[in-house]
Amino acid sequence: MDNDTLIAKAKEYISLEQDAFFRGQVEELLEKNDTVELNDRFYTDLAFGTGGLRGVIGGGYNRMNPYTVRRATQGLANYIKKAAAANSASVVIAYDSRNFSDLFALEAARVLSGNGIKTFLFTSLRPTPELSFAVRKLGATAGIVVTASHNPSEYNGYKVCWEDGAQVVEPHDTGIISEVRAVSGPINEISKEDAISQGKLVMIDKEVDIPFIEMVKAQAIRPELIRSKGKELKVVFTPLHGTGTVPVQTALSEMGIEVITVEEQKEPDGNFPTVKYPNPEEASAMRLALELAERTGADLVMGTDPDSDRLGIAAPEKGQLRLITGNQLGVLLTDYIFSSKKALGILPQKPAFISTIVTTELQKLIAQNFGALCFTTLTGFKYIGEKIREFESQKDGPQYVFGGEESYGYLVNTEVRDKDAVSAATLTAEMTLYHRTQGKSLFDRLREIWFEYGYFQETLISKTFKGESGLIKMKEFMDKLRTTPPKTFAGRSVEQMKDYRDGTTLNIVSGTTQKDIDLPSSNVLQFTLDDLSIISVRPSGTEPKIKFYASCRTEPKRELNSAIPEVEKKIEAISDELNGMID
Repeated sequence: MDNDTLIAKAKEYISLEQDAFFRGQVEELLEKNDTVELNDRFYTDLAFGTGGLRGVIGGGYNRMNPYTVRRATQGLANYIKKAAAANSASVVIAYDSRNFSDLFALEAARVLSGNGIKTFLFTSLRPTPELSFAVRKLGATAGIVVTASHNPSEYNGYKVCWEDGAQVVEPHDTGIISEVRAVSGPINEISKEDAISQGKLVMIDKEVDIPFIEMVKAQAIRPELIRSKGKELKVVFTPLHGTGTVPVQTALSEMGIEVITVEEQKEPDGNFPTVKYPNPEEASAMRLALELAERTGADLVMGTDPDSDRLGIAAPEKGQLRLITGNQLGVLLTDYIFSSKKALGILPQKPAFISTIVTTELQKLIAQNFGALCFTTLTGFKYIGEKIREFESQKDGPQYVFGGEESYGYLVNTEVRDKDAVSAATLTAEMTLYHRTQGKSLFDRLREIWFEYGYFQETLISKTFKGESGLIKMKEFMDKLRTTPPKTFAGRSVEQMKDYRDGTTLNIVSGTTQKDIDLPSSNVLQFTLDDLSIISVRPSGTEPKIKFYASCRTEPKRELNSAIPEVEKKIEAISDELNGMID
């Protein structure tokens, strides 16, 4: 971008931004003539994507700030007024512990109120699953949660869900995007005080908190087990400075389970001072919880991310605590939920299981073994929510039982339509307690599953591409893979390439292509090797990075002392080749 255009954009932003802190950042950059940083903040607008906004906090059009939030909310308000009469529409807003989340939430509430749309705003931070629950309970038209999920501390975001509590999909996502892009004139807003006095803004807390916790506790499959033996289970929990402290502690404690919370990570703090990434997928983020569990002799370690939609756990294994991956916890929950409901005679006649294209196939094999109808969606929990809505619209359709993503996201109920780490945490505690009564640890049960279905192992490698040049490199990389797909990978033949953007499957050997993928278009490539290993390549929809997923397996009934090293060797070879491709 040339300097004149850059300066003009910066001055325009300064005239539009009401917040002195964010406005001052850009004024300072202009004074310093820091064109490199200005270009990064203005070379593009922070895109309102299919899930909403996510970006680095700061002044500028390519940043998360009060102006970009107001502009996005004006677009959302315009769409809502077309989809539903303003005087009958309503929106619920929640926010997490990230820096400026409370400010951004209030800015959104002021704009919605200024557009005549009744707005419910939580009085303090709340988890994403509670926002989804609140939208359904209050009969709202839409919901907003201000969060950047598990991203580093410099990020924040803004996610929109529709009246069913699920993240927006077609036609609402593209409709909202169009309205946001069209916003160029004045933004309608009123003060918080005026909004409350006019009845346009209603502050909420306990009227949603209490039924939400009751719903979470009601997910117990064996409540009598928890009542009789819950006190025997000792849980260490970390909210990683996020929203999980109150709901997770409350639900587990009211169920009679002892919870020890990591004090250093108990209080909400958007700087996340004890971790590099506030993400339970990261071993380093769980370090303090593991250390506390060792000192206290805990039976289970659990951690949630800032908005409490992701759950990570660790459990004892041969005298030491070991982390369990997102895929492995999904395997354990699939096994426990389906087997328990079948044993107790409460499994629906048409049980449904939903996973994504990059989730381990092992979960699907288990669900199928219990007669479940299995459905695969694109990556993104909004597609799981969409599938549940589809089931409910069908006469005698499938009944959702469980679903999730490899990235530590699970949904064990239908009262919430997004990842729900709070309910998953209580059910994980129950599952751990149940296996203990059977004389097994979680790892003992995993080994039994691996022997029965085959040993599975997965890995994830991410490559970040920063700035404008990074976006070009990402596109070039994906284009090259599409036009010249590899014929071999890590010494194994590539049999097929699925292109989810075009909905096609290419047979590498014959060179023939079939249009056989019935999913929305998505920029994902997936390669299947001759040993059934699967490699998926997916540019992130929320971060400037490409994610590489690999899953390897052995046949069932293999002794694990030979199966595990065999698969580990495959994973290592694939990882080496992927890293070589990235470099």
